[in-house]
Amino acid sequence: MDEIKNYNNALDAASKKIANQLREQIDATLKGAESKIWHGAPVWFIGENAVLGYSKKKAGVSLLFWNGSNFGESKLKNVGSFFAAEMVYTSVDELVSKDIKRWLKLSKELIWDSASHMRKARAKK
Repeated sequence: MDEIKNYNNALDAASKKIANQLREQIDATLKGAESKIWHGAPVWFIGENAVLGYSKKKAGVSLLFWNGSNFGESKLKNVGSFFAAEMVYTSVDELVSKDIKRWLKLSKELIWDSASHMRKARAKK
C-alpha cells in the first residue's frame, strides 16, 4: 500500500496535481530517503531526521523544509519557532522546478538533527 499516493489521491484536483509533481521531484532528488505519512502528511527522512514534507493547508499545498530557514532562500517563509521554512502553492503553474531542486539538494546537505534535539528535550522532562 502506498500511503503517500493515497494521501495525494484524497486531495482536491488542483492540490493533487501539485502534490503529485512535488512527490515526483522529491523522489527523484532524494534517492534513498525514507518517505512515509507522519503526523498526517507525507514526510521524507534522511537517517532518523525529517528533512521535508508537504501538506494541504487552507492557503494551498505547503512544501516544508525542517531546516529551510538556514537555506538562505528569500522565497521560503519561516515557520514556527525552530528552523522550518515553507513555500505554499495554489496552482501547479507556480511550481518552479529549478527552485525546488535547489531546495531539495540543500535539504540533503543542511540537515537539522531534530531527532537528537527531541531526545534531549524528552530527557529533560
